[in-house]
Order: sequence, then C-alpha cells, then structure tokens
Amino acid sequence: MNSERTRLAALYGGLLVMAGVLLLAIVYLLVSEGVYAGIVTAVAPAVPASRLDAATAAPALPTTDWARTAVLEPGQVAVAQKVGTVAGDAALSQLLTVSGVSLAVYSALSVALAWWMAGRVLRPVGVITARARRLSGSNLHERLALKAPPGELKELADTFDGMLDRIQELVAARQRFAANAAHELRTPLAVQRAAAEIGLADDPPPEKVAWIRDKLIDTAASSERLIEGLLLLAVSDEGLRRRERVALDETTAAVADALAAEARERSITVEVTARPVTVEGDAVLLDHLVHNLVANALRHNHPGGTVRVRVGPEGLEVANTGPVVDPATVPLLFEPFRRARARRHAPGEGAGLGLSIVASVARAHGGVAGASANPGGGLTARVTLPTGPPRTCSPGPSVSGGRRSGPGTPS
Repeated sequence: MNSERTRLAALYGGLLVMAGVLLLAIVYLLVSEGVYAGIVTAVAPAVPASRLDAATAAPALPTTDWARTAVLEPGQVAVAQKVGTVAGDAALSQLLTVSGVSLAVYSALSVALAWWMAGRVLRPVGVITARARRLSGSNLHERLALKAPPGELKELADTFDGMLDRIQELVAARQRFAANAAHELRTPLAVQRAAAEIGLADDPPPEKVAWIRDKLIDTAASSERLIEGLLLLAVSDEGLRRRERVALDETTAAVADALAAEARERSITVEVTARPVTVEGDAVLLDHLVHNLVANALRHNHPGGTVRVRVGPEGLEVANTGPVVDPATVPLLFEPFRRARARRHAPGEGAGLGLSIVASVARAHGGVAGASANPGGGLTARVTLPTGPPRTCSPGPSVSGGRRSGPGTPS
C-alpha cells in the first residue's frame, strides 16, 4: 500500500466488511434462538396423537402463549419437536449459505465503493500536487479556485492559493528590486563615463577638469552610499545575529543631536519627546532605523517646517510637514528604490532605500513599520518594537546637537 488512496480504501472497505459480518452474526443469533420454537409451535397441531414408548420421556412444551393455552398430547409434542429440529437445521443452513454469498457480494461492493470514495476525497489533494509540480515563475498567476463545500480540503486549497499569492508578490518584488538596483547602479556609471569621455575631450581647461573631478567624486560617493544601503538591507533581511539591551530613547536623542546641524541648515525645527524604552536587539541596526526616519523627515520637508519625534512604550513615531503625499502611494514607499516624487538626480538625493531599510530592521526585531499621509502634507511614520522591562531613569524632551553613533545610510 504505497498510496493514501489504497490505505483509505483498505480502511473504509475493512470497516464496511466488519460491519456486514457483525450484522449477519447478530441476525443469525436472533434467528437461531427462535426458529426451533416457532417451527414446533406451527407444526404441533397438525401432528396426530399417539402414545410414546414407556422409556421415552415427554419433552418440555414450548414456552409460547399458544403452547400454554393449547391441549397437546405428549406424543404430538415429541413428533413436532423432531420435525422442528430437522426443519430448523435446514433453515439455518440455508441462512448461512445465503448470508455467506450476500457477505461476499457486499464485501466486493464495499471495497469498490471505498476505493471510489477515497479517490473522490483525495482528488483536491491530487490537484494541489499536480499544480505544485507544474509551479514555476511563468504560471504563478494560476490558482486552484476549488469549488467544494466548506471543509478541511477546501481550506487546504484556499490556503494553497493564498500561499501562491504571497509567492507571486514576493517574486514580483524581487524582480522589481533587481531591475531598480540595476538601474540605480547603471546611472552613476553612465554619468562617470560621460564626464570622462565628453568633459575630458579636446584638452579641457583646468577649471573644467576641476569641475569634472568634483562631479566624479560626487557620483562615486552616491554609488558608495547606494552600495552601503544595499548591504545594510541584506544584513537586516538575514535577521539578528546578536541581541542586547538598547535604550531606544537615548538612541533617538543621539540621532537628533547628530542631525541638528542639517536641521538648522534647512531651517527645520526638530522636536523630540522621549520616554524611557528598552529594546532587545542590535544597537547599530536600531541606530540606522532611527536615523533613516529622522533624515527622511528632514529631507522631504520644506524650509520652516517641523519634525516631531516621539518615543515611548508604544514605539517610535516621526511626523513631518512637507509636500502632500498621495495616501495610495504610502505603502509603496517601503519598497526599495520607491520615492514619493520622481528622481531628479540632484546632489544629496537619496537612493530610495531609507524606508525599506526601516521596514527590514523592524521585521528583524519582531516589529512592524508603517506610515500614513498627513492631511496638510508630509508623512507620519510609526515603528512598533517589542520592548523590554522599563528603566528607572526618565530623560526629558531634547532638541540639542550632538554626535551620532553610526554612519549614515541612504534615505
């Protein structure tokens, strides 16, 4: 028995045959108990009266209502009982023969029915197996869409369809990531080649050479930030290799201090409200998470705007003023190389990895990252992280300058 259908057929068929055997046994016992008395009762009135031999003892009378009311001679009862014994044996023998033939036919039908039922029950499993064998990148759009009453197999088919939905989304996201990464990496190379081939042609003057040198340095720095961001994204996607207690409020205050000079340069007010929060995780990755959120809030803002940072047991929240963001595009901003506005190739422009790194780091710590568009413009990003036991210290709000604990990442 190498298949589930064979096992189920054997199980179902065996149970049906056992039920048939039990039923026939019960019928035989019930019939054998009453067949002799019934025959004697029916035959005795038709037997003529006669005397028995002196040595022959009169048998007991049948214990039926009719026998108790009828007047029979002892010889009538003896003859009727002998006839009943012979007739009863013949009837039981015939019953056994008919029952045996019926049981054989019933057993064959039971096995055939069990085989058919097992195949019908396992048919959705066979469909799922065949679809899984044919599964490839070219037919991920196909679904089972099993039409069946609610039950375990219907739930299994729907779960398989849901799994295909998630796989298709993941494959599509990986394909977009590969295409966008190739485009992002090709752009600085094209700029460098154009600057070298066109800008340095025909013996350019020193001023142009200096400009081309600065352009090549800026392009190389942009490529370096992009590669650092891709490496950080890959590291955070792998999960945490070490865990330690990290004071998220202190990390947030240090990031705000490190970005204070950029905030003053952009004429943006940064307000930080931090309550003591301890997170079990990687201090460097959490520093990148906070830095990317605050840096995005600064760089996607307008002069005179505001960035509000709140840290507490409920998590980290960064809200900023700025251009109006379409609410439908907000979930897409957490995908790599996605931007709220089209890329302008301006100096200092991010690579579009900031929020995707935030989401990846949050997942690595068992948390969730999300965002919503503000009605008046700008974005509110929220990160929820599992927190550890509270600390006794209680630092107040801070908007001061300072030094950041880690390198910057692309926003």
